Amino acid sequence: MSTSSSQGFGKFRSLFCPVHKSELKLFLPLVLIFFFICFNYNVLRPAKDSLVITAPSSGAEILPFIKLWVILPMALLMTLLFTRLTNRFSREKVFYIMMGIFLGFFILFAGVLYPLKDYLHPHEFADKLEAMLPVGCKGLVALFRNWTYTTFYVMAELWGTTIMTVLFWGFANEILSVHTAKRFYVLILVGGNLSAIGAGSLSSVISKLGIHWGSFHGADPWQYSLLVLTSVIIFNGFLIVGIFRWLHKNILTHQDFSHHLSPTSEEPNAKISLRTSFGYLAKSKYLLCIATIVLTYNICMNLTEVTWKDQLLQICPHPNDFNAYMGKVTMWIGIAATVVAIISATVIRKWSWTANALVPPVILLVAGIGFFSFLIFKNTSFGLTISLVLGSTPQMIGVFFGSLQHCFSRASKYTIFDATKELAFIPLSKESKLKGKAAIDGVGSRLGKSGAALIYQTLLIFLGTVGSTIPYVGIIFLFAIAAWMIAVISLGKRFNALVSHHETIALPEEEPAESRKPQEVAT
Repeated sequence: MSTSSSQGFGKFRSLFCPVHKSELKLFLPLVLIFFFICFNYNVLRPAKDSLVITAPSSGAEILPFIKLWVILPMALLMTLLFTRLTNRFSREKVFYIMMGIFLGFFILFAGVLYPLKDYLHPHEFADKLEAMLPVGCKGLVALFRNWTYTTFYVMAELWGTTIMTVLFWGFANEILSVHTAKRFYVLILVGGNLSAIGAGSLSSVISKLGIHWGSFHGADPWQYSLLVLTSVIIFNGFLIVGIFRWLHKNILTHQDFSHHLSPTSEEPNAKISLRTSFGYLAKSKYLLCIATIVLTYNICMNLTEVTWKDQLLQICPHPNDFNAYMGKVTMWIGIAATVVAIISATVIRKWSWTANALVPPVILLVAGIGFFSFLIFKNTSFGLTISLVLGSTPQMIGVFFGSLQHCFSRASKYTIFDATKELAFIPLSKESKLKGKAAIDGVGSRLGKSGAALIYQTLLIFLGTVGSTIPYVGIIFLFAIAAWMIAVISLGKRFNALVSHHETIALPEEEPAESRKPQEVAT
């Protein structure tokens, strides 16, 4: 993936900071917007898990039920809403509307829903329902029992999908040229990784302070932590809106930056339905490969996530303790991702797209094999020997291996995976970028998580507990990794062909009904 974009820089600048001084007014706002979006996401991620997993009569088994029965429908609705909004309003107005929806909810949750949780949660009815259903349905009942927590979890998840992935990256892909994006993207991702370090540290510190605040005032310590964390999220949200407005008003309309922007960035939005978007997705092998990569990544991550968090709950049963530990993990993800990003800033421009895109599945494969192997054999002589050597209990070591796997997997995702995925969208036409990306990132990622959730639900209903599902989950994990690698290799061939010939994949043109024929673009 070598490019001439590094021309005009010294050796050090071309490797670590290939941005001209004249480009800073465009580059810095993009970095800051992404930084604060990621900061909120990295605050929300441990908080949402701590809320639902440590809730009354709940556990890690609630996660598959939330992702299938609540998040998937909400992702579909959010994608439909986004598509309708883009057909009616400008790119800038859509951004403000979507941000307003999320910030409004977090204000409502902190000020109303959580303080009134004891009145809003139907514990008595949930107890009767739990007595009637099989043990494996405990997570389904917990989802209903603690419905305000479930709602928070869903909005936190959709922040990552809607605001970070669809809105920001869709905006960046639309306005930047390939030449500029290859230099900017990895550095923008570094900003996101640094936010994880700050957000993880903040979450851990606030959770520890929350214990003391709650004890001092004789109230719920977790409520104090949530109030502070939510206030940070809301404040950052208004900063994001302010920077986004400044960027549109002062930079994107300035002719000095026109050569950094995509030639199609100022084209008017063509109206296209969500159904048409998915129809085109089904006909395009190129987009299907991207969808497969996103789908299998999310299956792999969510298969390991439930198992790891179930192990963590056994040593951190209280929400502040759980959130503090998850905050530390988030911090280490940011540190690992920053190191990986510094390395990838060089290799992503010098290696081929395929070589870069194969790095995340290889990392996940190696880390996943280590994690599942220890959990399966932890009560054998192999596991006991490792426990003696490391001087800890099998439970703690299992959590450690899960945390290690989670750190490396997320670090590769937030750097090489995201960069290569977003680069794959750039050769597409404007409408393909916008609607194909909304379909893939807005719903495709959710389908991957929901697919993993369905697998877990099926196993839980038959086997009863998360621990008993581990061997089966490990086997499915290996098959998903294999499908991911095959999709990367197939997409790499098409991507290289398009870039080398300066071709573009476009959506089928709107033709009169009597003359319209199915179109396919050779890839």
